[in-house]
Amino acid sequence: MIRNILNDKPTKLFIFIASFFVANALIAECIGGKIFSLESLIGVAPSNFSLFGESKLSFSLTCGVLLWPLEFIITDIVNEYYGPKAVKRISYTAIALIAYAFLMFYFAISVTPPDWWITSNTEKGIPNMQQAFSGVFGQGMWIIVGSLMAFLVSQVIDVTVFHRIKKVTGEKWIWLRATGSTLVSQLVDSFIVLFIAFKLGNNWTWQKVLAICLMNYLYKFTMAIILTPLIYLIESRIEKYVGHDVAKKMKRSAMGKEEEIFTNIPTAG
Repeated sequence: MIRNILNDKPTKLFIFIASFFVANALIAECIGGKIFSLESLIGVAPSNFSLFGESKLSFSLTCGVLLWPLEFIITDIVNEYYGPKAVKRISYTAIALIAYAFLMFYFAISVTPPDWWITSNTEKGIPNMQQAFSGVFGQGMWIIVGSLMAFLVSQVIDVTVFHRIKKVTGEKWIWLRATGSTLVSQLVDSFIVLFIAFKLGNNWTWQKVLAICLMNYLYKFTMAIILTPLIYLIESRIEKYVGHDVAKKMKRSAMGKEEEIFTNIPTAG
């Protein structure tokens, strides 16, 4: 059984893609507690936008957004070659494991540390390791719930928009269905996470929620456009790996036009 799986290139490819997708999502959530200035990163002055009555807005983003664009790309690639059921499966797996990770973070925070560990890094400017650990891994519950709900809803929307566009365009214009589905889903994602985490959780005003939502979406919109050529690069590498004919079968199967392509895997019994 395992030999047949390891000899089947589409199956091996799916295992690799799914593993990277879950790991990337988990890492993005873990590093999301740090905020960075996009303007400082690229060496320009702060933007100082004004939106909905909120002034001095700039691109202060969570470090998680550095990795989330890769999730958009992977989602579109899985959609293209394996179909919506596969996207939903890896998305549900990622959400379950992220929730498990945060549960373990809270467990680790709650266990009592020895006194020597608390002061073990005083010389490095960290007077209390327990507080530092809690500050890094103890993200608020509203943020966790908002992030997971936004991820789940945006993935479902991405799948739906992607396949509706593909039914119209067929095999052509992968850039349109990939970028179009990402632009729609990430608008929803940006709003849901801010609404749950900061409107419900921190009683932000609607003006502030909408202003920061648009700032975050502008970044995601720009990254979706910039990364479009990466989709074609990955597509070419997949065709080279599995072969043109198999890749074509995978795409047709993803649209429900042919039988499943994992023909080398024996059924149980």
